[in-house]
Amino acid sequence: MEVAVPTRKAHFGLINMAAIETISSKMQSIQVSGDKSATIAWLDQGEGLPLFILPSLGRGPADYDYLAELLVARGLRVLRPFPRGIGGSLGVMQGLNLFDLAGDIAAIIKAMELGPVAVAGHAYGNFVARALATGWPELVRGVALVAASAGKTPDGSSPYAADVLHAVYHSGNMELPEEERRRHLKLAFFAPGNDPSPWLEGWHAETKAMQKEAQAATSVDDFFGCGSAPVLDLQAQEDTVAPRCLAGFLRESLGERVTVQVIAKAGHALIPEQPVAVSDALAAWVHRLENIG
Repeated sequence: MEVAVPTRKAHFGLINMAAIETISSKMQSIQVSGDKSATIAWLDQGEGLPLFILPSLGRGPADYDYLAELLVARGLRVLRPFPRGIGGSLGVMQGLNLFDLAGDIAAIIKAMELGPVAVAGHAYGNFVARALATGWPELVRGVALVAASAGKTPDGSSPYAADVLHAVYHSGNMELPEEERRRHLKLAFFAPGNDPSPWLEGWHAETKAMQKEAQAATSVDDFFGCGSAPVLDLQAQEDTVAPRCLAGFLRESLGERVTVQVIAKAGHALIPEQPVAVSDALAAWVHRLENIG
């Protein structure tokens, strides 16, 4: 199945614009067997070093259409799985934990005989990426945590401010008036001055509920260390969900295998706010992994 990918006219430095004009993605799917079975679908585009992108809470791979264009133009193969309940991914939606969700990604990597691969987890997707690197270390070359919460704090308290967490969960409540959702998006996801409109739509309530349950069913300590993989901690300078007071926690905890990079003028959404900067960082990181691997 061919899926059209939108193109955008702009100046992107050394990006091959001719390549961007011809990019398309293929939809593929696989059966995941067992008592938590599913059909998992993903978008696959480009050639070169593989990079999986795992999406934010209650959202799907469409958020990364433009980012994928930029990454493919930089010589990467971009694979974007649909979480259960979105697009062509269907299956058991209750009684799951983060390792079950990571197992969906592991099944793709094994079926495509791609491993080890680079995996980028955006926001909530960082938890799934870390569970994947922990449970299937042989499949993961490196983990990029994109606008990622560490999941815990040095003193064991919650890393999330109550008002921010409220805004995270209500941003996608389609029963609320648009202006109220805009306020939630501005507080939780978008830096001051950035337009939250791209995230007014694209929310999937059933998937969001499933993912929240899976996170609650999994101890942070079970995936915190990302296995033994190299880690890129790609931070947003004005992230309210992963605040600057905790910006050094992962590196302090995991040591030199964590590389920290900060992107300015961005919040927890990060990718729709600064797609070119994110593509620069991810592409350079994937190529570095190949050189050291």
